[in-house]
Amino acid sequence: MELRQLEYLIAVADEANFTRAAERVHISQSGVSAQIRALERDLGARLIDRSGRTATVTAAGAAALVHARATLASVSALRQAVDEVTGLIRGRLVVGMVTACTVTALFDALSAFQLAHRGVEITLLEDNSDRLIEDVRSGATDLALIGAAGTPPTGVESLVVVKEQLVAAVPPGHPLARGHHTSLAEVCAYPIVSLPKGAGIRTVFDHACEARDIRADIALHASAPGAVADLAVRGLGIAILSESMTRNYEGRLQSLIVDDIRTPAVLALIWKKTQSPSLREFLVACQDAFTDP
Repeated sequence: MELRQLEYLIAVADEANFTRAAERVHISQSGVSAQIRALERDLGARLIDRSGRTATVTAAGAAALVHARATLASVSALRQAVDEVTGLIRGRLVVGMVTACTVTALFDALSAFQLAHRGVEITLLEDNSDRLIEDVRSGATDLALIGAAGTPPTGVESLVVVKEQLVAAVPPGHPLARGHHTSLAEVCAYPIVSLPKGAGIRTVFDHACEARDIRADIALHASAPGAVADLAVRGLGIAILSESMTRNYEGRLQSLIVDDIRTPAVLALIWKKTQSPSLREFLVACQDAFTDP
């Protein structure tokens, strides 16, 4: 019997699916299946019922799970106790970031942390903000850089990195380019190019439209702010972005303040409330990276 087999058993039980369990423990599905079978042979009982659409725990599996969880918790506590004495930090740190992230401070924090704590395995994931928030809340991800509407989400610890108003970006010659301010109704009279649903900026925009009973024509969307801006430059729609996202497009795009979108878009670090030693140290690296002038 090996500790990894207990970890895989717990993952399959929690996820009720071998594929999702394999993604969670970062090995192949066949590897998880093989190790569960080896554990079943060792214990002389079937632990997982594979006959249905989902993987379900048998009575023997349920009994084994109680001790598997306790065993891994004891091993983790043992390692942490020794590490606290020796000053060594190890384990695994799962960090999430919004898709197409270009915030270099996060990369600086990752680099500084890895150099200082080579015993920690870092997993870096990209996803939209909605899913990252849920992953941090569930504990599947330790920390994430996310976008939100107005304020950081509840149920997690957070640090606001950027807070900006939305702008509508149009190319020179566009009918709205004659001024520096516009209204949501004027913007939505034209096709819109935006980030996908789940992004903080898109959430702010969608909420503003819903509040005023305006239906926007989302002609195109792209995961990267630069792609949204480039599409707008080519006349494919009005880009909905934050002001900082359009700074590199001076002369090609004009940013218009949308007077009736008052909720700011927030970029924030969020992390789970229960902190491992590795997460505590990574937060220190993030504080240094994000506050460095």
